[in-house]
Amino acid sequence: MGYYDDDKANGRYQRGPRKSGYFLASLAGLIIGALLVILVLPKLADYNVLPNEQEDKNVQIEPNKEQPKGQEVSLNVTTDVTKAVDKAQDAVVGITNIQSGSFWEGESAQPAGTGSGVIYKKTGDKAYVVTNNHVVQGAQQLEVTLADGTKVPAKLRGTDIWSDLAVVEIDGKNVKKVAEFGDSDALKAGEPVIAIGNPLGLEFSGSVTQGVISGLERAIPVDINGDGEVDWQAEVLQTDAAINPGNSGGALVNIGGQVVGINSMKIAQQSVEGIGLSIPINFAKPIINNLETKGKMVRPAMGVTLRNVNEIPAYHQQETLKLPKNITDGAMVEQVYPNTPASKAGLQEFDVIVQLDNQKIHDILELRKYMYNKKKVGDKMEIHFYRNGKLRKETMTLTSEEAL
Repeated sequence: MGYYDDDKANGRYQRGPRKSGYFLASLAGLIIGALLVILVLPKLADYNVLPNEQEDKNVQIEPNKEQPKGQEVSLNVTTDVTKAVDKAQDAVVGITNIQSGSFWEGESAQPAGTGSGVIYKKTGDKAYVVTNNHVVQGAQQLEVTLADGTKVPAKLRGTDIWSDLAVVEIDGKNVKKVAEFGDSDALKAGEPVIAIGNPLGLEFSGSVTQGVISGLERAIPVDINGDGEVDWQAEVLQTDAAINPGNSGGALVNIGGQVVGINSMKIAQQSVEGIGLSIPINFAKPIINNLETKGKMVRPAMGVTLRNVNEIPAYHQQETLKLPKNITDGAMVEQVYPNTPASKAGLQEFDVIVQLDNQKIHDILELRKYMYNKKKVGDKMEIHFYRNGKLRKETMTLTSEEAL
């Protein structure tokens, strides 16, 4: 409407009457302009002459039409994960371990715990389920709950305490899905996997959690007999897929819906999160077959009882066993049973085993691991041991534990 003039710069002054007339004319113009805007704007908007903020956002609004409120949207989502779950989920079952109460107190049989299992085979009118040994341990009765909720009695076929695996048999009449085993040796760190099972009991049956393979061939110390000493090292897969109580015996599935592991345990410490452990299916398959067909896993044996050298005082290592000063570990023979591979090979009390074939042995755990994983019943095995300070070597033919 005009400029802001600096009086000192221009040397001009507006006098009273002239300023008053200019002000009145300006005021009249403002009033007329405002009236025109009020009268004309609605008409322009009706004819879409004015730009619309909604149009600037590419949103089309049809005039005189109500917009739907609270409309439900149905999505049909299919991914590799949902396909894998669809393929494997119905083969995962719940297992209830039932143990009787005290006879003197008149207690009836009660569930001692629940776990999970995987239907891996159906033949004739029977179906077979693999689970963990600790899920079925001590059971007087077993009951399997299928994916559709059907409950069927189960018969224990066999268990193996060392691998923590067990096989149970059920009537196959209601079994519609059998799991497909994959190749756990082909797994890679970072590969996506899915855990399926029944955490915290059957109320959460068929629960699905997703994660990745966090580690391969993890060696986890295990106390088999509860004496506080490590008896075994379980070689397991590590995953960050959530595995909770009740998931034991369930399936670890790859993205193709194949079972690559049997979920077994979880490292549960306050400072630890996301470390679940699963038995590799390639390791489990021969054991599952033995449990199904023979009722147990037949392993080789020497026929001795042993003690770790590193548990023996240094004095007795030198004076009793007469070991060289640089030999401070191995497996000492405490007793040799008659008519066994060890007795036939000439082993004696106080012999210290330090090598089997080409494998160095530092303790009983390594000895047992080599025999159970690398040898079969009937195999020959070379024993390297110290006797009275001298290194000796003998060969024995292994027999089965049950033959001792």
